[in-house]
Amino acid sequence: MTIGKTARCLRGALIAALILTARAQAADPAPVAPSPDSLKRALATWSQADREFGFAHWDQVFQTRTVARGAHVHPLPVGAPLPTFANGGAGAAALDRYATDYKLAGLVVLVDGRIRLERYGLGHSAVGRWTSFSMAKSLTSTLVGAAIRDGYIKSVDDPVTRYIAGLRGSAYEGVSIRELLTMTSGVKWNEDYTDLKSDVALFYETPPDAGVDATVSYMRRLSREAPPGTKWLYKTGETNLIGVLVQEATHKTLAAYLSEKVWGPYGMEQDASWQLDVTGHEQGGCCFQATTRDFARVGQFILDGAFVDGRPVVAAGWLEAATRKQADINVPGRGYGYQWWTRDDDTFDAIGIHGQMIHVDPHRKLVVAINSAWPVATGKEQSAARMQLINTIAAAVDGEAGR
Repeated sequence: MTIGKTARCLRGALIAALILTARAQAADPAPVAPSPDSLKRALATWSQADREFGFAHWDQVFQTRTVARGAHVHPLPVGAPLPTFANGGAGAAALDRYATDYKLAGLVVLVDGRIRLERYGLGHSAVGRWTSFSMAKSLTSTLVGAAIRDGYIKSVDDPVTRYIAGLRGSAYEGVSIRELLTMTSGVKWNEDYTDLKSDVALFYETPPDAGVDATVSYMRRLSREAPPGTKWLYKTGETNLIGVLVQEATHKTLAAYLSEKVWGPYGMEQDASWQLDVTGHEQGGCCFQATTRDFARVGQFILDGAFVDGRPVVAAGWLEAATRKQADINVPGRGYGYQWWTRDDDTFDAIGIHGQMIHVDPHRKLVVAINSAWPVATGKEQSAARMQLINTIAAAVDGEAGR
């Protein structure tokens, strides 16, 4: 047997073992995720080969719920290749280096809704799904905007406890939906992915209280370190709470509501999937699986103003607030909106660990969707290289526009 075949067999054995674990731990016929410790274990112990395989087959490793596509597909016509990226130009060489050095799986660049650059690697393709990690946060935020428009949620200034009764009496008493969206609740949290005792690790391994949603069960145990609205701190657990809020307000699963409001009517090309927690609920802060082209369509949907057939999906003024700086993150020129990372140049991003990104540039009518398998969850070098690639793409757009 060749080394390549051996590696594939080992990865297949890993996947099979995790699937069997999931089935063994299911307590009822409803979709139930494997032990949340499996996700922590995956992030902490998977080899690079495991990552490249697992990120592309996430919904075969973990239990997920389908986000159904609709009857039509939003077209992405193919335009002329971007200058410098064609015919062995400087941009093509830069992309080759990035793809090799930073484990690029998929890249789709849209300019004015047309595909101007597309690249795949690591065995990924236009028809394969890849996990989003925290890019899911921006989708969950968008569903809040839809729920306000639909009348399920009155206002972002409503207290969270109005919709999530299980948080009453906890550190989230007096915290508004806006403060959850901007991660300024003042509740203490540790998001260190390398610390197995951090909240982001313990969150996935602590058994929930009987009859209580897994997210609510853990988050209501936390303490407060600052008054609401005064301190920004990145907390995946709080986006999971936003997901619970949407489910409680709409009485629909996140998968069903996203399919109803966006995935189906806008015309995503393929079904997507969303990972479930141990209580059978989608994790609003993580692990949404879609094709790179459909991630690009998400960016285009937002760039187009979140309209479907001329009708707005989100509340009036939602996108302007969501994609603009609402909280200071102590990084010059950067900020945080409603689960979108913002820049002072009016561009904004959905970002996930290990190199996932949807970059939206309204002035250039530019969307860049990137899926990767970085060997590390986050890194300054990796982020700088990705931004350099995006700047090269932006310069190519500027060049042909005569800017």
